[in-house]
Amino acid sequence: MSVAGSRVFGMLTTADLVPGLVTMRDDIAAAFGCGTFQGIEPASAAKKVFVYSDPAAGEEYGYTFDGRGEDDEFGPLYLYTGAGANGPQTPTGRNSSLLTAAEKGREVHLFVAHGAVSPGGAMRQRYVGQMVLDPITPYVVRRGPGKDGVMRDVLVFRFRPAPGTTPAWTEADKQPPATKTTMEITDPAVMVPAPIVLPKQSGAKVKKTEQHSTAETVAEIPASQRKVKRREGELVKAFVAHLTAAGHETHSFQFTIAGEPGTLTPDLYDVNDHALYEAKGLTTRANVRMAIGQLADYRRRVPDNKTLRVAVLLPTAPTPDVRELLEEQNIALVYQTDEGFAGWPLA
Repeated sequence: MSVAGSRVFGMLTTADLVPGLVTMRDDIAAAFGCGTFQGIEPASAAKKVFVYSDPAAGEEYGYTFDGRGEDDEFGPLYLYTGAGANGPQTPTGRNSSLLTAAEKGREVHLFVAHGAVSPGGAMRQRYVGQMVLDPITPYVVRRGPGKDGVMRDVLVFRFRPAPGTTPAWTEADKQPPATKTTMEITDPAVMVPAPIVLPKQSGAKVKKTEQHSTAETVAEIPASQRKVKRREGELVKAFVAHLTAAGHETHSFQFTIAGEPGTLTPDLYDVNDHALYEAKGLTTRANVRMAIGQLADYRRRVPDNKTLRVAVLLPTAPTPDVRELLEEQNIALVYQTDEGFAGWPLA
């Protein structure tokens, strides 16, 4: 009958939302005026959105998107599957409440399932902390089964810790590894989500013990990096339109690898040319080298890869030496020009 020791149900306040708190949905609903049954529960009057993650539930239906992802150059990342049990998920309804939280001045608070209470089976909820959506890529689209077993598009939101907070991560929060290797056909990576505006810092004081280094906060993501990522999406989108106008069919792949969490998702596959493309939003040697490595990994998994052609897609022409590097690796080069795309059709 207690929460986090001796706290009485129904008496939660904003001050009680300390990472590591274990509570119940009913208490959160009573304190903040939200629902108790959905994974995304807006609390409009309280200016909050509560998110409940249960990786085991997704695993039961055949996907493992929820969980702490691998840290990247911008810091910690938590992935969360959006709302919608069956059929394609869309950025509307409860999913929209996450995408519009910042502009509406609402905080996003993440909870993770923490074991059932006996008797009755209601699930305890462990408070991880306050989150913000990644301002570069707020969500990605993945393929996964619904409760009905039918494959559909799934929105996977990408959370970062809110500035000035330290999430109550545990080892158990990591994305579970896939149990088998699979391949799914997906749409090309042409989605360019609208920019996310970071919420303003609240006036609440943060204890020194709860602070973390600025390198871990989403607020440190440079605006230039956001532009590069969006430029990459726009580049793929323009090239897909170019291929479509030429009568080519395009899609991509989603590779799940047994024993590894997450998925591998190439940017674009041209069905007519049997060609795989990796796009970069910036024409630098470092970006091209990264694309070479990604293509080497992806091409092993594409059907009929003995005859597969691979290419790097860039926004501008690289230096002559980088061109030579690609030629030596037997990788085609396509880059955008004022007239269209140089290097296409592939030789």
